[in-house]
Amino acid sequence: MRTVSTQLESYVAGSWFRGTDGGEPVLDAVTGDEVTRVSSHGLDFAALVTHARQVGGPAVRRLTFHERATLLKELALHLGGHKDDFYAVSLRTGATRRDSMVDIDGGIGTLFSYASKGKRELPNDTVVLDGAPEPLGKGGTFLGQHLYTSRTGVAVQINAFNFPVWGMLEKLAPAFLAGLPSIVKPGSQTAYLTEAVVRQIIASDILPAGSLQLVCGSAGTLLDELGEQDSVAFTGSAHTAELLRNHPSVLHRGVRLGVEADSLNCSILGPDVTTQDEEFDLFVKGVVTEMTVKAGQKCTAIRRVIVPEPIADAVVDAISARLGRITVGDPADQSVRMGALASLGQRDEVRKAIEALRTSAEIVYGDPAHVDVVGADAERGAFLSPVLLRARPGAAEPHEVEPFGPVSTVLIYGPVHEAIELAARGRGSLVASLVTHDPQVAREVARGLAPWHGRLLILDRDDAAESTGHGSPLPMLVHGGPGRAGGGEELGGTRAVLHHMQRTAVQGSPDMLTAITGRWTTGSRRVLDGVHPFRKSLAELRIGDTVETASRTVTRDDIDHFAEFTGDTFYAHTDPEAAAANPFFGGIVAHGYLVVSLAAGLFVEPNPGPVLANFGVDNLRFLTPVKAGDTIRVSLTVKQLTPRSSADYGEVRWDATVTNQDDEQVATYDVLTLVAKTATRTATEG
Repeated sequence: MRTVSTQLESYVAGSWFRGTDGGEPVLDAVTGDEVTRVSSHGLDFAALVTHARQVGGPAVRRLTFHERATLLKELALHLGGHKDDFYAVSLRTGATRRDSMVDIDGGIGTLFSYASKGKRELPNDTVVLDGAPEPLGKGGTFLGQHLYTSRTGVAVQINAFNFPVWGMLEKLAPAFLAGLPSIVKPGSQTAYLTEAVVRQIIASDILPAGSLQLVCGSAGTLLDELGEQDSVAFTGSAHTAELLRNHPSVLHRGVRLGVEADSLNCSILGPDVTTQDEEFDLFVKGVVTEMTVKAGQKCTAIRRVIVPEPIADAVVDAISARLGRITVGDPADQSVRMGALASLGQRDEVRKAIEALRTSAEIVYGDPAHVDVVGADAERGAFLSPVLLRARPGAAEPHEVEPFGPVSTVLIYGPVHEAIELAARGRGSLVASLVTHDPQVAREVARGLAPWHGRLLILDRDDAAESTGHGSPLPMLVHGGPGRAGGGEELGGTRAVLHHMQRTAVQGSPDMLTAITGRWTTGSRRVLDGVHPFRKSLAELRIGDTVETASRTVTRDDIDHFAEFTGDTFYAHTDPEAAAANPFFGGIVAHGYLVVSLAAGLFVEPNPGPVLANFGVDNLRFLTPVKAGDTIRVSLTVKQLTPRSSADYGEVRWDATVTNQDDEQVATYDVLTLVAKTATRTATEG
């Protein structure tokens, strides 16, 4: 087993710092032996925050989103090469190999996911535009544009003990992409694993200096140092969250606080499911998995098991039978399926919660005072039997008490609306699941649960093989929940990145907005230099470069040929009488896609050159019908340039505007092309 230093160190202002008072002991969850000591005594919190603001922040903000994404991918690859070391340390937290995969591989996978999203969904720039420009005057000379920019503060994360790796990396990735340096304060009980990962990150020298700092031990006066540009993301108890909400920095200095707190998540078995259905087994397996993975120490674990009254006994029997096959003990033993809780203190807290639940429920499986343990001492280690309770009708405690361990309570419902009402009594949760094969049940329950939950899993035989399960937060989906769950929101793809940034409405002329945003705005200056933009490489193209085409008259023969050739014989293109009766067209009109095709023929430069491919069209709108005899022409303007850091080409977004002989807009859309970064000579160029 990998050793841990005798006292954990914090990483502050580019140096490792050891607390000056000897620290508090941290015990091995399995053996009860001292693993290390932890303290932040003597740490200069002002220097910590100043370093993040003055060194880390500017270094990250100098990078584009694509450059930040590239570093996240490099970091994920680096950490992946050291997973075995992290796994060895993770054993001391009581985690089995499967538990460690959820934490360690899950965290690294989140880095990969955000690296990918940063490249695919964010520009190779430092500003993100939010929506289209808003016209603010009739003449088109005064517009508004919403945009996101990086704030100049610090992202502080205060994490719980249960996910020492994932908890850090899932917060770090979007904050880093958003241009913010992070200060990480892990839960002390498992901080030695977080420290091990941070040491590898710092040693890799992948992230810019100052972009990641670590506090092991108390947060001390950290929050006192924060102000209007800073944020705190907290995962932990509702009690601590309340203290943070009332901190002067939050109340009076504008510090943004995101909270993920207690969550009495539920899983509902649909009334359509019988004991013979696949969904019955899926439900039972899901409940047992959520009770035992990480020994139930997951903010997304199933605490309330809501089942139809007619098969409640069968559900209890099936869950109990499956729990009976769970071996508890030393997570290093391959036969063990559930390890220890994180600490003896944590076990005491769970036992207290069980006693509170017993006020209105009876234990139907397990014994909180005794468990058979494989390969370890049941009392020196923080071991606890899985415990299943069955609540009496009208029970209040299952909706109020969260046992943060391998404990769930079965509740009974009659009509479907009672299941929804029971779920809502949790006053807001991170996740709920519904196991049903009836679409109408799914519709009714999902709509009833949605206001109370951050995520809903609808599970049946059709999606089970690919389902990631009830308790797995995913980088691309929102993680958080209303009410009791804290009201915060993390992950959710690029939503999490934008959450860290400042949205601002900028007003000005089209030329000013183009200059500020780096994206051509309708009405701003076009550049006509006599060189077709398709002859320019990415390095030569500039925002506003334009080609204005010759005209083409659309004939009835064009329309008839297109209809016959494509098979699109919609009456507006082929039946004069029916088309004349159409109040919008008033006669035969050209196909919209014919107009777009003819427009391409007008603006394309046919010879080989820097333009490599057309890979799409965005925002296509047909505005004025084109009739036989109408004449069309095109203005094609460079709207946005996005070099790809990993390729010798980049993306060019072109603004295409098709107008008729009366200067009316016929169609508008964006053309997307791949363009070589540098020009290459071709045979046709001599």
